[in-house]
Amino acid sequence: MSRKTPDLIPEGGVIGRLPFEGWWLSELSPARRVPSHGTDLFGTTYALDFLVVDDDGRTAPARSLRTVFATEPPELFYAFGRPLYSPIAGTVVSVHDGEPDHEARRSILTLIPYGLSQPRRIRRGLTAILGNHVIIQVAESPYYVGLVHLQRGSVQASAGDRVSAGDQIGRCGNSGNSTQPHLHIQAMDSPDPYAAKGVPLRFDEFQQHRPRQGAPWTLREQACPEQGSVVVRLDDAIE
Repeated sequence: MSRKTPDLIPEGGVIGRLPFEGWWLSELSPARRVPSHGTDLFGTTYALDFLVVDDDGRTAPARSLRTVFATEPPELFYAFGRPLYSPIAGTVVSVHDGEPDHEARRSILTLIPYGLSQPRRIRRGLTAILGNHVIIQVAESPYYVGLVHLQRGSVQASAGDRVSAGDQIGRCGNSGNSTQPHLHIQAMDSPDPYAAKGVPLRFDEFQQHRPRQGAPWTLREQACPEQGSVVVRLDDAIE
Protein backbone atom coordinates (compact mmCIF):
# COMPACT_ATOMS: atom_id res chain seq x y z
CA MET A 1 0.00 0.00 0.00
CA SER A 2 1.31 3.45 -0.86
CA ARG A 3 1.90 5.93 1.93
CA LYS A 4 0.93 9.48 0.91
CA THR A 5 1.75 11.57 3.95
CA PRO A 6 4.05 14.60 3.48
CA ASP A 7 6.89 13.15 5.56
CA LEU A 8 6.89 9.64 4.14
CA ILE A 9 10.65 9.54 3.35
CA PRO A 10 12.61 8.46 6.44
CA GLU A 11 15.86 10.05 7.55
CA GLY A 12 19.16 8.60 6.41
CA GLY A 13 20.10 7.08 3.10
CA VAL A 14 22.24 8.74 0.43
CA ILE A 15 22.84 12.41 -0.37
CA GLY A 16 24.33 13.21 -3.76
CA ARG A 17 24.18 15.77 -6.54
CA LEU A 18 21.80 15.83 -9.47
CA PRO A 19 23.26 13.50 -12.11
CA PHE A 20 22.54 15.68 -15.14
CA GLU A 21 22.81 19.17 -16.59
CA GLY A 22 19.93 21.39 -17.61
CA TRP A 23 16.24 21.23 -16.76
CA TRP A 24 14.70 17.82 -16.03
CA LEU A 25 11.18 16.89 -14.91
CA SER A 26 10.77 14.65 -11.87
CA GLU A 27 8.16 12.27 -13.30
CA LEU A 28 8.04 9.80 -10.38
CA SER A 29 9.21 10.62 -6.85
CA PRO A 30 8.90 9.16 -3.35
CA ALA A 31 8.05 12.69 -2.22
CA ARG A 32 4.54 11.90 -3.48
CA ARG A 33 4.15 8.22 -2.57
CA VAL A 34 6.17 5.28 -1.25
CA PRO A 35 6.92 3.00 -2.95
CA SER A 36 7.39 5.51 -5.72
CA HIS A 37 6.96 2.96 -8.52
CA GLY A 38 4.20 0.99 -6.84
CA THR A 39 6.48 -1.85 -5.72
CA ASP A 40 9.42 -2.59 -3.45
CA LEU A 41 10.86 -5.12 -5.92
CA PHE A 42 14.41 -4.62 -7.21
CA GLY A 43 15.19 -2.00 -4.54
CA THR A 44 12.92 0.59 -6.18
CA THR A 45 11.10 1.79 -3.03
CA TYR A 46 12.53 5.34 -3.17
CA ALA A 47 13.51 5.44 -6.85
CA LEU A 48 13.11 8.55 -9.02
CA ASP A 49 12.43 8.95 -12.74
CA PHE A 50 13.57 12.04 -14.64
CA LEU A 51 12.61 13.23 -18.14
CA VAL A 52 13.64 16.20 -20.27
CA VAL A 53 10.69 18.36 -21.34
CA ASP A 54 10.24 21.49 -23.42
CA ASP A 55 8.45 24.68 -22.39
CA ASP A 56 5.10 23.03 -23.17
CA GLY A 57 5.86 20.03 -20.96
CA ARG A 58 6.39 17.66 -23.89
CA THR A 59 9.11 15.00 -23.86
CA ALA A 60 9.37 15.09 -27.66
CA PRO A 61 8.12 17.35 -30.48
CA ALA A 62 4.42 17.74 -31.23
CA ARG A 63 2.39 14.56 -31.56
CA SER A 64 1.50 13.07 -34.93
CA LEU A 65 -0.63 10.16 -36.15
CA ARG A 66 2.38 7.94 -35.54
CA THR A 67 2.39 9.01 -31.90
CA VAL A 68 -1.18 7.74 -31.51
CA PHE A 69 -1.01 4.50 -33.45
CA ALA A 70 2.63 3.38 -33.45
CA THR A 71 5.94 3.50 -31.65
CA GLU A 72 8.48 6.27 -32.22
CA PRO A 73 12.29 6.29 -32.47
CA PRO A 74 13.98 7.07 -29.14
CA GLU A 75 16.19 9.64 -30.86
CA LEU A 76 13.09 11.85 -31.23
CA PHE A 77 12.94 12.43 -27.46
CA TYR A 78 14.76 15.29 -25.77
CA ALA A 79 16.32 13.12 -23.04
CA PHE A 80 17.88 10.60 -25.41
CA GLY A 81 21.66 10.80 -25.48
CA ARG A 82 21.93 13.42 -22.73
CA PRO A 83 25.10 12.97 -20.60
CA LEU A 84 24.63 11.47 -17.15
CA TYR A 85 27.03 11.85 -14.24
CA SER A 86 27.79 10.02 -11.05
CA PRO A 87 25.82 11.66 -8.21
CA ILE A 88 28.29 10.48 -5.60
CA ALA A 89 31.92 9.52 -5.03
CA GLY A 90 32.44 5.80 -4.83
CA THR A 91 33.44 2.59 -6.57
CA VAL A 92 31.70 1.07 -9.57
CA VAL A 93 30.62 -2.46 -8.65
CA SER A 94 28.46 -3.47 -11.63
CA VAL A 95 28.13 -2.41 -15.25
CA HIS A 96 26.02 -3.69 -18.11
CA ASP A 97 25.98 -2.39 -21.67
CA GLY A 98 24.80 -3.74 -25.00
CA GLU A 99 21.01 -3.84 -24.56
CA PRO A 100 19.11 -2.15 -27.42
CA ASP A 101 17.30 1.15 -27.05
CA HIS A 102 13.65 0.32 -27.70
CA GLU A 103 11.15 2.22 -29.77
CA ALA A 104 9.31 4.70 -27.53
CA ARG A 105 5.61 4.85 -26.68
CA ARG A 106 3.43 7.85 -25.79
CA SER A 107 -0.16 6.76 -26.48
CA ILE A 108 -2.55 4.43 -24.68
CA LEU A 109 -2.76 2.25 -27.81
CA THR A 110 0.97 1.53 -27.60
CA LEU A 111 1.34 1.55 -23.80
CA ILE A 112 -1.33 -1.06 -23.02
CA PRO A 113 0.28 -3.96 -24.92
CA TYR A 114 3.66 -2.98 -23.51
CA GLY A 115 2.28 -3.10 -19.98
CA LEU A 116 0.75 -6.51 -20.60
CA SER A 117 4.20 -7.82 -21.57
CA GLN A 118 5.75 -6.83 -18.22
CA PRO A 119 5.68 -10.38 -16.74
CA ARG A 120 7.69 -11.63 -19.70
CA ARG A 121 10.40 -9.04 -19.08
CA ILE A 122 10.57 -9.96 -15.40
CA ARG A 123 11.04 -13.62 -16.34
CA ARG A 124 13.91 -12.67 -18.65
CA GLY A 125 15.87 -11.27 -15.71
CA LEU A 126 17.53 -8.07 -14.60
CA THR A 127 18.92 -6.98 -17.95
CA ALA A 128 15.40 -6.93 -19.38
CA ILE A 129 14.31 -4.69 -16.49
CA LEU A 130 17.33 -2.47 -15.91
CA GLY A 131 18.71 -2.42 -19.44
CA ASN A 132 22.13 -0.82 -19.62
CA HIS A 133 23.13 0.37 -16.17
CA VAL A 134 25.84 1.31 -13.70
CA ILE A 135 25.78 0.51 -9.97
CA ILE A 136 28.14 2.42 -7.68
CA GLN A 137 28.94 1.80 -4.02
CA VAL A 138 28.89 5.09 -2.15
CA ALA A 139 32.29 5.91 -0.62
CA GLU A 140 32.53 5.01 3.07
CA SER A 141 28.94 3.79 3.05
CA PRO A 142 27.06 0.47 2.92
CA TYR A 143 24.74 1.88 0.25
CA TYR A 144 24.70 1.74 -3.53
CA VAL A 145 23.29 3.96 -6.30
CA GLY A 146 22.06 2.60 -9.62
CA LEU A 147 21.57 4.59 -12.83
CA VAL A 148 19.36 2.64 -15.20
CA HIS A 149 18.06 2.53 -18.82
CA LEU A 150 21.27 3.98 -20.28
CA GLN A 151 21.90 4.36 -23.99
CA ARG A 152 23.55 1.36 -25.63
CA GLY A 153 27.28 1.86 -26.11
CA SER A 154 27.41 4.95 -23.88
CA VAL A 155 28.63 3.49 -20.58
CA GLN A 156 31.95 5.06 -19.60
CA ALA A 157 32.80 3.05 -16.49
CA SER A 158 33.99 -0.44 -15.60
CA ALA A 159 33.62 -2.51 -12.46
CA GLY A 160 36.31 -1.47 -9.98
CA ASP A 161 36.61 2.10 -11.25
CA ARG A 162 36.64 4.83 -8.63
CA VAL A 163 34.47 7.77 -9.57
CA SER A 164 33.92 11.24 -8.19
CA ALA A 165 30.62 13.09 -8.08
CA GLY A 166 30.25 14.71 -11.49
CA ASP A 167 32.20 12.11 -13.50
CA GLN A 168 30.32 11.13 -16.66
CA ILE A 169 29.21 7.49 -16.55
CA GLY A 170 26.96 7.26 -19.62
CA ARG A 171 24.07 8.77 -21.54
CA CYS A 172 20.32 8.66 -21.14
CA GLY A 173 18.70 5.90 -23.17
CA ASN A 174 15.63 3.71 -23.54
CA SER A 175 16.95 0.26 -22.72
CA GLY A 176 15.31 -2.27 -20.42
CA ASN A 177 11.84 -1.73 -18.98
CA SER A 178 11.32 1.76 -20.37
CA THR A 179 8.54 3.28 -22.48
CA GLN A 180 10.46 6.42 -23.44
CA PRO A 181 13.96 7.78 -22.79
CA HIS A 182 14.42 8.74 -19.14
CA LEU A 183 16.76 8.31 -16.21
CA HIS A 184 15.75 5.93 -13.43
CA ILE A 185 17.94 6.37 -10.37
CA GLN A 186 17.75 4.63 -7.01
CA ALA A 187 19.69 4.01 -3.82
CA MET A 188 19.70 0.58 -2.16
CA ASP A 189 21.42 -1.49 0.50
CA SER A 190 22.86 -4.17 -1.81
CA PRO A 191 24.49 -4.22 -5.26
CA ASP A 192 22.08 -7.03 -6.20
CA PRO A 193 18.66 -5.54 -7.01
CA TYR A 194 17.03 -8.94 -6.45
CA ALA A 195 18.10 -8.85 -2.79
CA ALA A 196 18.21 -5.09 -2.22
CA LYS A 197 15.95 -2.94 -0.14
CA GLY A 198 15.52 0.62 -1.30
CA VAL A 199 16.93 3.49 0.75
CA PRO A 200 16.15 7.21 0.44
CA LEU A 201 18.07 9.30 -2.08
CA ARG A 202 18.28 13.08 -1.71
CA PHE A 203 20.24 15.75 -3.55
CA ASP A 204 22.42 18.34 -1.88
CA GLU A 205 21.52 21.66 -3.56
CA PHE A 206 19.26 22.33 -6.50
CA GLN A 207 16.59 24.71 -7.75
CA GLN A 208 13.03 23.47 -8.21
CA HIS A 209 9.78 24.86 -9.57
CA ARG A 210 6.36 23.47 -10.47
CA PRO A 211 5.45 24.92 -13.89
CA ARG A 212 1.83 23.74 -13.87
CA GLN A 213 1.22 25.66 -10.66
CA GLY A 214 3.12 28.75 -11.74
CA ALA A 215 5.32 28.41 -8.67
CA PRO A 216 8.61 30.35 -8.53
CA TRP A 217 12.02 28.70 -8.43
CA THR A 218 12.99 27.68 -4.90
CA LEU A 219 16.27 26.48 -3.44
CA ARG A 220 16.19 22.94 -2.07
CA GLU A 221 18.94 21.46 0.10
CA GLN A 222 19.42 17.79 0.96
CA ALA A 223 15.95 17.14 -0.41
CA CYS A 224 14.04 14.86 -2.73
CA PRO A 225 12.51 16.58 -5.77
CA GLU A 226 8.73 16.78 -5.73
CA GLN A 227 6.88 14.78 -8.35
CA GLY A 228 5.90 16.99 -11.28
CA SER A 229 8.59 19.57 -10.54
CA VAL A 230 11.35 20.79 -12.84
CA VAL A 231 14.79 20.68 -11.24
CA VAL A 232 18.16 22.11 -12.14
CA ARG A 233 21.58 22.22 -10.50
CA LEU A 234 22.61 25.55 -9.04
CA ASP A 235 25.35 26.04 -11.65
CA ASP A 236 22.74 25.60 -14.41
CA ALA A 237 20.05 27.74 -12.81
CA ILE A 238 18.61 30.87 -14.37
CA GLU A 239 20.07 34.05 -12.92
